[in-house]
Amino acid sequence: MSGTHAHSAAFVRDRMIPQEPPPDRSIGALGWLRQNLFSSWLNAALTLVSLALIGALLAAVLPWIVHSSWTANSLSECREQIKAAYGPEESGACWAVIRERWSQLIFGFYPSEIYWRPILAFGTALGGLAPVLFPGVPRRALYLTAAAPFLVPWLLWGGTVWLPVAVAFGFVLGYAGFRVVAPWAGGILGAIAAGLVPVLWWLLLAGKAAGGLQEILPLGIEPVSSRNFGGFMLSITIGLTAITLSLPIGILLALGRQSRMFIVKAICVGVIEFVRGVPLITLLFVAWLLLNYFMPPNTNFDIILRVIIMVTLFASAYVAEVIRGGLAALPRGQYEAADALGLDYWKAQRLIVMPQALKISIPGIVSTFIGVFKDTTLVSIIGLLDPVGFSNSIRADVNWNGIVWELYGFIALMFFVFCFSMSRYSMYLERRLRTGHR
Repeated sequence: MSGTHAHSAAFVRDRMIPQEPPPDRSIGALGWLRQNLFSSWLNAALTLVSLALIGALLAAVLPWIVHSSWTANSLSECREQIKAAYGPEESGACWAVIRERWSQLIFGFYPSEIYWRPILAFGTALGGLAPVLFPGVPRRALYLTAAAPFLVPWLLWGGTVWLPVAVAFGFVLGYAGFRVVAPWAGGILGAIAAGLVPVLWWLLLAGKAAGGLQEILPLGIEPVSSRNFGGFMLSITIGLTAITLSLPIGILLALGRQSRMFIVKAICVGVIEFVRGVPLITLLFVAWLLLNYFMPPNTNFDIILRVIIMVTLFASAYVAEVIRGGLAALPRGQYEAADALGLDYWKAQRLIVMPQALKISIPGIVSTFIGVFKDTTLVSIIGLLDPVGFSNSIRADVNWNGIVWELYGFIALMFFVFCFSMSRYSMYLERRLRTGHR
């Protein structure tokens, strides 16, 4: 019996079986193709049909792109060069118009001798955004983030250096007003004081203070009028400013819409619903034509500034609704946890609620930003020469009358680069924050 019992004991392995390599057909390029393109007969058929369509499209487009001219000075000369080089029956792209007019498509009528200023301005803007967008940037770069909103407009428009200094001093006064009013009147009145004090300073004293300092210590650079702005420089200026400002304004509108205070909620709901119910082109016409009627006489309200205000307001309303969706998606327990920790409203929003809501809302926010950047082309309707507006003026030239695809193709490619970059950054941010995992 003992021998039988000994033979029935389970065998326990004391070493692991050596790991076998995966099948060759499941790894590498062949494995990727099998998994993504030929995983079933239907996918294989659709892949082959798609490849045939792509091949037919490239066969039609590539010769037109390659059989081109870069040295012509007019459309007729361009066509003659293409026929002489590739045959009388061939047609090709006339990229010479991009070579000749690229500076206008990028910088508009900005003086060519100071192209360094918009280049430096947008480099400063990207440097200021870097510590906000990427985690590995040194914290000292936040000083550039704080200075960029004042340096960039000064570099673009020029003038006295004391004007951006006076504008920055308005924010200092607003912070001082909040610190003085909030302890004895509460956070709401303190926030109102923080908003009113700098506005009064800018309206009443900032220009006079800048002028007085300029007389005492003249420092500045050559001013450039807004009518010289154009091309992608104008689109980037409007789009980047609207995108940057619409996020904090949208957060405040979303929080105000969920507020228990009736007046605050009514104002935020009214602003959001009104702006979302009006086409952007209508707001641009208001900025172009009607806004000056509400200003004091002899007020010079810059047209680009008016457009930036309207586009920012338009984007803020849509961002507010996206963030409100993120706030609604949070479980009620997150708010209860903040109350259990004894946090006040603003600390709870800053430390617990808003980080999670923004993380959920990333795809919608970036989609709104991409739409806003593309909508900057609407400013051509009110007379501002963005890339589309410049393409119309170029085609009105006798030398380039009739050229279409080359200009619109170049503009579309540039917009694709900017919008695709924003989309890829959104995907990177989602992966880093792991928005699919709580």
